[in-house]
Amino acid sequence: MNLGKKKALAARTFGVGLERIEFVKPRLEEIKEAITKQDIRDLHKDGAIKIKDVKGRKTIVKKKKKRTAGNVRKKVNQRKKEYVILTRKLRKYLVGIKSKLTEQERKDIRKKIRNRFFKSQNHLKNYIGGIKK
Repeated sequence: MNLGKKKALAARTFGVGLERIEFVKPRLEEIKEAITKQDIRDLHKDGAIKIKDVKGRKTIVKKKKKRTAGNVRKKVNQRKKEYVILTRKLRKYLVGIKSKLTEQERKDIRKKIRNRFFKSQNHLKNYIGGIKK
């Protein structure tokens, strides 16, 4: 007696694999007459169809990574970001007014930009205005 279709129906009904479905031998005639999923569910409740436990391997626990110097990712310092933005802005402004300043004044101002002497572009403009007076 081939009950492969019934076994497949039971597997679909319970959402398990074919290997886990087991029919009780003395009740094969009842199982053969089952047509619907509801019939299969009723037979399972009565004990004519059994579902075997899952066979399987023990899951391997992944090894945790150690927090060592090479694995730590630090956020880029916010202060550094602000410095880079301001410095680039001031240097760009300085290039724009190149013709109004002497070479020595430009070098001096670039050093001061690098040392964060100026707090803003407006501060730089006021400083240059003071030099020219």
